[in-house]
Amino acid sequence: MSAEILVNVMPRETRAALVENGVVQEFYVERANRVGITSNIYKGRVSRVLPGMQAAFIDVGLERTAFLHVSDIATAHDEETEVAAERSADIREHMREGDEILVQVLKDPLGTKGARLTTFVSIPSRYLVYLPKGKGIGVSTRIDDENERGRLRDSVTGAAPGGTNGGYIVRTVAEGVDSAELRDDLLFLHRLWGMVRDKGLRAAAGELVHEDLPLPLRLLRDQLGSGIDHIVVDNAVVHARMLEFARTFMPASADKVELYSGARPIFDLHSIEDELAKALERKVPLKSGGYVVIDQTEAMTTIDVNTGAYVGHRNLEETIYRTNLEAAVSIARQLRLRNLGGIIIIDFIDMQEEEHRRQVLQALEKALAADHAKTHISSVSPLGLVEMTRKRTRESLEHLLCEPCGACEGRGFVRTAETICYEIFRELLRQARQFDCQQFMVLAHQDVIERLLDEESAPLGELEVLTGKPIRLQTEALYASDQYDVVLM
Repeated sequence: MSAEILVNVMPRETRAALVENGVVQEFYVERANRVGITSNIYKGRVSRVLPGMQAAFIDVGLERTAFLHVSDIATAHDEETEVAAERSADIREHMREGDEILVQVLKDPLGTKGARLTTFVSIPSRYLVYLPKGKGIGVSTRIDDENERGRLRDSVTGAAPGGTNGGYIVRTVAEGVDSAELRDDLLFLHRLWGMVRDKGLRAAAGELVHEDLPLPLRLLRDQLGSGIDHIVVDNAVVHARMLEFARTFMPASADKVELYSGARPIFDLHSIEDELAKALERKVPLKSGGYVVIDQTEAMTTIDVNTGAYVGHRNLEETIYRTNLEAAVSIARQLRLRNLGGIIIIDFIDMQEEEHRRQVLQALEKALAADHAKTHISSVSPLGLVEMTRKRTRESLEHLLCEPCGACEGRGFVRTAETICYEIFRELLRQARQFDCQQFMVLAHQDVIERLLDEESAPLGELEVLTGKPIRLQTEALYASDQYDVVLM
């Protein structure tokens, strides 16, 4: 499998696309006015403690106060007995309003929700993640060779400075890396944590203590080496920074960082711009003629599979089975491309044969195996719905690039011209009973005015007789289709 990352840099926006075998799988965007804050460390002040929710709101200097649950608070009880852990479950035992605390962002602010925080600080580097308040050594589950897992664990244990606390996570890219490189990475993390800790002690409440790397360098740290053949960037300045970073922290992979100087825009390669446009649509066509409909709401994401124009060649059950198999692979890709997270409900087309249901679920699990975000398929509900979750740490593609429709305010629908006509009739009666005037003027969208002059002309005439007032109609070009005004004259 060939994989590459294309990075497009503009003055106030950086975009990146992960392309596998010529197909876009993931998309990242970072704008100057909306830089992600996940993994940033802040000095926060407790603004409110909520015993009923076992949580607290923390002021870290952002637009909205952030949220800290009691389960995300590191305490001395973490290494004690279960009884002690139960006693520490009361948020009031850990903090009071006005307390200052060092916190790290787990999730960016999403929609109307503030950022999610933790006091279990983690500091990532190329090969390791250091957990100052953790313990033990964990190895990425993507490294499945038991001998290699043991070697990595022993290497980290031997490299850890004596008398230091904390835990470590060995990242996937550390597979095959020699002990000397792991030791250098570990010592760098300890120096970095010392600087962060000291700055945190001096910082004022609401101050940023440690900021994560910008998007191009994060891609190098987190992605380069995990099956990526090369990273191509179209900006010479950013390319120089990426090359310097790679030579410092991953010299063996520095030759994978390339500068793109072609006349054609880099995102026109592999039709990335077209793929992004399609990723913002509800309907996802399948090659067979079927299609998938994706609806994102605040509570969950729902996905519906339909056969569409696909009629199959043998029988109905086989047609449904083939459509569901194709949809399972497409859905896994769309979850990554759109960065959909949280609760996800998939409504595959009902299948009669148990073996077909099992194979479709297996195809979905296999397609999700390549996803960097953690996913979990809980079960198939009694209604035949597949229930799953996908870890959400940043906003979805739709939330990043779009906003609610000004006409329907994000509802996805508007009232019909017929409905608006009847609302106008009721408003005319209401105004006639409350106020005295010479005549009424109705201002509305052209479709509504045309209906009042055509299908609704008879009831409009009856209203003129009932109110004893003439009713004038005027088209307003700037009005939305369900917007109107009744003016007294």
